[in-house]
Amino acid sequence: MRFPKSSRSIRQLSTHVLAIALGVLLTVSTLQVLPSQAEPAPLVTTGDTSQLMAQRQPATAVIGSSSFVTAAVNRVGSAVVRIDTERTITRRVDPFLEDPFFRRFFGDGFSQQMPPEQQLRGVGSGFILDKSGLVLTNAHVVDKADKVTVRLKDGRTFEGKVQGIDEVTDLAVVKINAGNDLPVAPLGSSSNVQVGDWAIAVGNPLGFDNTVTLGIVSTLKRSSAQVGINDKRLDFIQTDAAINPGNSGGPLLNGQGEVIGINTAIRPDAMGIGFAIPIDKAKAIAAQLQRDGKVAHPYLGVQMLTLTPELAKQNNNDPNSPIQIPEINGVFVMRVVPNSPAASAGIRRGDVILQIDGKPITSAEQLQNLVEDSRLGQVLQVKVQRGNQTQQLSVRTAELQNAS
Repeated sequence: MRFPKSSRSIRQLSTHVLAIALGVLLTVSTLQVLPSQAEPAPLVTTGDTSQLMAQRQPATAVIGSSSFVTAAVNRVGSAVVRIDTERTITRRVDPFLEDPFFRRFFGDGFSQQMPPEQQLRGVGSGFILDKSGLVLTNAHVVDKADKVTVRLKDGRTFEGKVQGIDEVTDLAVVKINAGNDLPVAPLGSSSNVQVGDWAIAVGNPLGFDNTVTLGIVSTLKRSSAQVGINDKRLDFIQTDAAINPGNSGGPLLNGQGEVIGINTAIRPDAMGIGFAIPIDKAKAIAAQLQRDGKVAHPYLGVQMLTLTPELAKQNNNDPNSPIQIPEINGVFVMRVVPNSPAASAGIRRGDVILQIDGKPITSAEQLQNLVEDSRLGQVLQVKVQRGNQTQQLSVRTAELQNAS
């Protein structure tokens, strides 16, 4: 009788053990399956972890101790300089202040409070082009300065000599004598820049040395006319990297730490918009300034406006308009400078320029660039429409005189 009972107990015990083992197996299987539901694990063969490491790299880059901005600034930072300028202006003393009658009532001290001379100080930025000590900056930073002091990031200061200024492109070259151990800024190419590229501005805005701001390239070939600077001939790189007074002349960098432009603070009313002179243009101008001290710019001598049929129609529908304009595409001549090449050739106010040397002209910027690329003394064949007639005029370019 005991044997049957023992057999029954053994069977019950075996059943319980089997149930417990099955439960453990299911639990382990569940734990192995749950992670795959959240994120599939990469298939990696034995000894090959490249795919797994590649997946981890972005996270490492995000939480790393440095960034591409740091690397870019470290590459060029020591070549960025601060430029301090001093300029003395002389006031013309009003004879009224020297009148005895005036002195009787106001005393001698009043006129003495107005010094005949005043010293103006300014600050800007620049960067070193080569080890000989050539520094590139904006023309408006050093223009008319009596003294120029260049200070390096390491604290060394040198007296700077202005080798050349070109007000038309707002560029200047300054020379310092500091031996041959100077850091040099690596130059990139502005022709490779695209909208949306990173833009890093380095300089001394508002006197705050060694300041870095980050943004992107907002647009390319923003003409100086569109910006509202009619006395310049430039197509700017537009960026949303903060550029303030004092940044002028400093470098605009790409993500690799190469100079792609020269920052120019020119619109005090701009909010979140900065402008930089493309480095390709700056390199060509700097070479001429170093060689000749100036740059010769050909000009025609007209103030102009891009004309479209819509703009002309809007003018013609105005009963108070003093002139009727042909409803065509071209460049409308608003004013002719006296004694200019255009005046000598017979171009008149109200003419519409249609072609130059057989090439259709549809915008003022296009005309400006074509003239800028011509040679001094070159004869240009200009086709204009005057009223209902067209005329062919020959205009010989001349050198644009200093804007000042």
